[in-house]
Amino acid sequence: MRLFGRKDADEGAAGPAEAIAEFWAWWQEARPRVDALLGAGDAEGLETLLTPSVAEIDPGLIYEVAPGREAAHALVVTAAGDAELRSLAHRWAMAAPPPDLLWEFHPSRQANPQATELRLDVGGFVFELDKLTLGLRVPRNQPRVDVAAYHPIFGELDEDTRMETTLLALDWLLGEDDVARWVGEITAVTFEPIDSVAAVHLPAVVADVASGYSEEEWLLLEGQTGTGAPLVATARHPLRPVDHPLFDQHIAITLPYAHRDENGLPVGDSLAALRSFEERLAARLLKLRDDAVLAAHLSAEGHRIIHVYADPTGEAAIHAKELIVGWEEGEPRVDVSSDPAWTAVAPFLT
Repeated sequence: MRLFGRKDADEGAAGPAEAIAEFWAWWQEARPRVDALLGAGDAEGLETLLTPSVAEIDPGLIYEVAPGREAAHALVVTAAGDAELRSLAHRWAMAAPPPDLLWEFHPSRQANPQATELRLDVGGFVFELDKLTLGLRVPRNQPRVDVAAYHPIFGELDEDTRMETTLLALDWLLGEDDVARWVGEITAVTFEPIDSVAAVHLPAVVADVASGYSEEEWLLLEGQTGTGAPLVATARHPLRPVDHPLFDQHIAITLPYAHRDENGLPVGDSLAALRSFEERLAARLLKLRDDAVLAAHLSAEGHRIIHVYADPTGEAAIHAKELIVGWEEGEPRVDVSSDPAWTAVAPFLT
């Protein structure tokens, strides 16, 4: 496996779509050289060739050349956990040419079925994944597994290197996207946790946890606004950007309501009107299943805010603007912005 880091890019680079198109045009021309360098085992030459072209897409992306699942090799261009760049990596992969016998393309690291056989030089020490052990904890009623990782060489490494090595090992075991979905708190420790298990057992533990969240759920939550006013929210659960990597457009629908109780929450005719609006919105989104998702809505101080995330190339924003035309209780509005990390619904993310 050849792993390469980030490289700074010059200011004034091309926009994302243009940069992606330019990369694949470059790839078609440069592939014979890439193949030759790979065949010769020239890792330094391969890095020199690939690094500038990937950096032109975005300097925050990381790439690696790894064994493929079907092809001989995989070119992986990944956000490496950076939620701001996940959609960009997926759009890069969507624009890729069809895989062939030699190359396939992925926007995130894939689980490696031979993970326990992998070796990596880390700070002059050999990291062998089959010697990695994990302390695993599954918080009650939470769709995640907390991990404390231990390896005999961790006592010789600084904290950042231990964590980087642990994250890479988890990606090998589960695949990067399933790490984002199911792994919660991660620590890299220098003493073996009590009741630790061999790292190879992690996929089975995660699969068991995931089996309890196979159906869509909604949670009713209560809290307070920044001013101390009561707030009631309903959120999709689990709610994770990794499940919708192309939905980086945030659509906030704000509906003022006239009938409210002493806490500022909707009642009577306003509550019925809000439910009717959301039913119509849900019907529209159902037709856009691959383009948008209703993430959460919250009510407080005479307003309901509905959060939708969508693929900006789709028509979800248009539908939202059409739907608010008939709202009769105050002046509604639709605000559309780019939010690849889903920061607008951060309190509700699983």
